Amino acid sequence: MGFRLTVKGKDTIYLGENIIRLVNVQLSTPTDSKAKSTDVAATMWVTGKLLHTEGPSNSDTLKLFEWAQVPAQSSEAYSDVIVEVVSSDKIFRKVYFPNAFVVDYSERYNDTAGVGEFSMTLRQKADRLLQVKAEGGLSLGV
Repeated sequence: MGFRLTVKGKDTIYLGENIIRLVNVQLSTPTDSKAKSTDVAATMWVTGKLLHTEGPSNSDTLKLFEWAQVPAQSSEAYSDVIVEVVSSDKIFRKVYFPNAFVVDYSERYNDTAGVGEFSMTLRQKADRLLQVKAEGGLSLGV
């Protein structure tokens, strides 16, 4: 199984299966809800490798770092995020967060092969929750 991350905003960022290691998507309501709540959050956690290369994957992880620094007042804080979960030559799941922003971003460096890893938490803008979509069973050409 592999993962692909595409972020479309001021810049287009693409990180492929060689970079993305873990994706977690959660639709949640407060745990103390006694009925279906309107207080819903769509959150995505992404973890990937930081590699010592001069190629596009290094510059695209740097673009993630820069996106995380954009202030909330800027329209550039929001981007379209697409994650593809690839398994058995098919896109098992494709998840769209069309107005996502960075909640947290971190990088950890180490002295082993490569350089380290990054982790980020993304959230869909609250007034656009109904635009979050998931698809499945797609061919790789989609």
